[in-house]
Amino acid sequence: MRLTIIGCGDAFGAGGRLQTSFHVRSRTSTFLIDCGVTSLIGMRRLGFQPNDVDTIFVSHLHGDHFGGLPWVLVDALYVGKRTRPLVVTGPKGIETRFLTAAEALYPNITTTKRDFELSFAEYEERVPLETGGVTVVPFEVKHPSGAPPYALRFHIDGKLVAFTGDTGWVDVLCEVAQDADLFISECFQYDLVLPIHLDYVTIDANYRRLGAKRVLLTHMGEAMLGNIGKVDPARYLVADDGMTLDL
Repeated sequence: MRLTIIGCGDAFGAGGRLQTSFHVRSRTSTFLIDCGVTSLIGMRRLGFQPNDVDTIFVSHLHGDHFGGLPWVLVDALYVGKRTRPLVVTGPKGIETRFLTAAEALYPNITTTKRDFELSFAEYEERVPLETGGVTVVPFEVKHPSGAPPYALRFHIDGKLVAFTGDTGWVDVLCEVAQDADLFISECFQYDLVLPIHLDYVTIDANYRRLGAKRVLLTHMGEAMLGNIGKVDPARYLVADDGMTLDL
C-alpha cells in the first residue's frame, strides 16, 4: 500500500503548501483522505488520475478538507468523462454541504447529467463503515465545523492507518492511534495550546500513550514550520507535499 501526500498545509497556505489531502493506493482500492480546495491541482502535479479514485473520506466539514469536491465533480463531468461510481463519506450533512458549495461555485453542476453514480455515506460514532474494500471507524474529536468532526481509523489490506483530522487534544486520540502502522497527526502549532488544534509539545508529551508504529506530522502553520528543526526525527516524520510512504 502506498500513501502519497497531495497536500499537507493548513487553511492559510503556510509555507506554500497545498491543503489537506492524502492519496492511498492499495491492492483493493484507490482513495483520498480529505479533499481540500487544492486537491485537484495537487493530483495533476503528481500525475494521479481523479477517475482512479473510488472513495473520498472526509474528516470534517471545513473547506480546506472538503472544498475540493466540487472540482472533482467538474473534472469528472467535463475532463475525465467518468463512468465508474464515486463514494464520498463524511459527517452528518456531507451531501447537503457538498450540494450547497458546488452550486455556489459552479451553478447547475449538481443537476448536470452524469454517466456515473455519485453517492454519500454518513459516519456514525465508532460504527465501522465499509466501502470499496476499505473499512473506516470514526471517532468524534474537537473541532467545530457545523457537524461532528472525526478522527478516522482505516483498515486496509491488513494495515492500519489513523488520522486525527483537525482537533484539539482529546484522549480518544490514543485509542485512534493505538497500533497504527501510520498515525497522521495534525500539528498546527509548535507550543501554543489551542482548544481546537494540536501542537507539537502536546503531541510529544503524549507520544508513548499514542502507541503508533510511525507518526506523521501534518497541517503545520507558520509557527510550527519555523520550529521543524526541533522535531525529534526518531519519533516523527514531517509531511511535505508529494511525499510518498510505503506501508
